Amino acid sequence: MHVTLVEVRVKPEHVSDFIVATRINHLESVREPGNRRFDVLQSPQEENRFLLYEAYVSAEAAQAHRQSVHYLTWRDSVAGWMVEPRRSVLYRGLFPELAQP
Repeated sequence: MHVTLVEVRVKPEHVSDFIVATRINHLESVREPGNRRFDVLQSPQEENRFLLYEAYVSAEAAQAHRQSVHYLTWRDSVAGWMVEPRRSVLYRGLFPELAQP
């Protein structure tokens, strides 16, 4: 599994906007055929700090996500709301294991 953790710090005045835009991206992303998880987490200590946990069956499926209309719309919408550029860290998912065909 191809996992990306995306750390985002949002300007305080745009937290609500970010949540709305990210919810739309989440709802579309979980419908993608290669998606296994798309969790959106908000820090209880810092309400403007978010973590997106994105799991896809392959690097190709993750790349297809980054080319989707809903992702590109989200990316462009939230760019000006961030305190700093978002950070992505890649992982290889080991468990749970994907079912073999």
